[in-house]
Amino acid sequence: MARSAGGKPLRHKFGENIRQLRLSRGLTQEGIAEKSDLSVDAIRRIEWGTISPSLDTLSKLAVGLDISLRTLFSTYEQRRRDEVAELADFLSKRSPRDARLVARLVKVLFDRKE
Repeated sequence: MARSAGGKPLRHKFGENIRQLRLSRGLTQEGIAEKSDLSVDAIRRIEWGTISPSLDTLSKLAVGLDISLRTLFSTYEQRRRDEVAELADFLSKRSPRDARLVARLVKVLFDRKE
């Protein structure tokens, strides 16, 4: 069985990451199950690390968390939320006009602080 640097099986560490992402969005296991089109039992088993999710299941989890698969894996690898990647995922689903507006707002916000 593959293990992380801390000695825990990788599926346990991955499950902890899924749980943290879910909680950071204020979602219950039931809520993410509904958004992901997965059963509550599947979510529970993934979070507890008793199963290793398939690629299809990972894709559904990413949809439920409203992030890309890339961000899902990067948060796991970095062992922390990547808020910049999550913002990029959010903006990628918006119109180009909305993305430009957000970019201008961010620039104005930080230009005032410097």
